[in-house]
Amino acid sequence: MPAGIYHPFSKALYERHGDGQIKVTDGDKEGVFTHEGQWISGKLRSCDPQLCGWVAGPIVANHRMSNADSK
Repeated sequence: MPAGIYHPFSKALYERHGDGQIKVTDGDKEGVFTHEGQWISGKLRSCDPQLCGWVAGPIVANHRMSNADSK
């Protein structure tokens, strides 16, 4: 299963790609965007800039989740 987020309406897949870039795959089209949703390359030239920001954001450990091995 891909590591990313599917857009709730378009079902396009948003994934981290390179240094702060987001790869968006929608069917047979792909595009690479900045964390602000600006197009960099690829056939797909539009995206949801808010979702790009979510995907590019920091990965923070959740204090409510614990590792079962640590108990």
